Amino acid sequence: MIGERGLKRRSPKPELMDDFSSGGEPLGEALRHLRRLNRLFGAGGPIIYGINHLWEKSGRPGSLTVLDVGSGSGDINRQVLKWANRRGVSLTVMLADVTEEAEREAARLFSQEARVSFIRKDLFELADGAADIVTASQFVHHFSKERLPDVVKRMRSVSQLGVVVGDIHRHWIPWTAVWLATRLLSRNRYIRHDGPLSVAKGFRGTDIRELAEQLGTDDLTYRWRPLFRYAVIVPKRREAGRHEDGV
Repeated sequence: MIGERGLKRRSPKPELMDDFSSGGEPLGEALRHLRRLNRLFGAGGPIIYGINHLWEKSGRPGSLTVLDVGSGSGDINRQVLKWANRRGVSLTVMLADVTEEAEREAARLFSQEARVSFIRKDLFELADGAADIVTASQFVHHFSKERLPDVVKRMRSVSQLGVVVGDIHRHWIPWTAVWLATRLLSRNRYIRHDGPLSVAKGFRGTDIRELAEQLGTDDLTYRWRPLFRYAVIVPKRREAGRHEDGV
């Protein structure tokens, strides 16, 4: 087990999923098991919170396009679709990922859903203004402090209204919960290795404030959300900034 001191700084260790030279069925299985973990730990909540925030700030438009980068199978977008149904929003969701396994799992998951499409591209291959809102769930923690500003800037360029990031609060409680859950629910090597490491690569309020400074912006907002997650919102159009730290 890891203690609080071991989580003082973001871990620089790479996740197994960062190695695109391997994959196959073990990676496909990992994406399926990850769907269970996402439901268990409320991964979709920060994304819904951020989308709703930008939608309201934009005057509640009747139609919306959302592009999920580093989407994996895109499972959290099932909640985004339900949000759109409740609000009466005509929604189009585009999933963007670079792996064949993600494309295959997304095709299975959304085979009956005409509002969802898949783009097999890297973030930096996407066109400027390709979607109203660009989202990233548990994606940006894969990048170092030095690389992260360029990633968020690119996401903002691809968006028309702004960016929503949902990621993990780096804390010993979620690390322990994820360590236990991955060992109880899966034997998959990706899940067992990358699950706890994802928490160790996650964020605290100080990290997010530093990101805002690196971006040179005062309109980035963030809010701590259950269960030990952050919703980070970077609007395309300037809003008054506010910062709300977590535990």
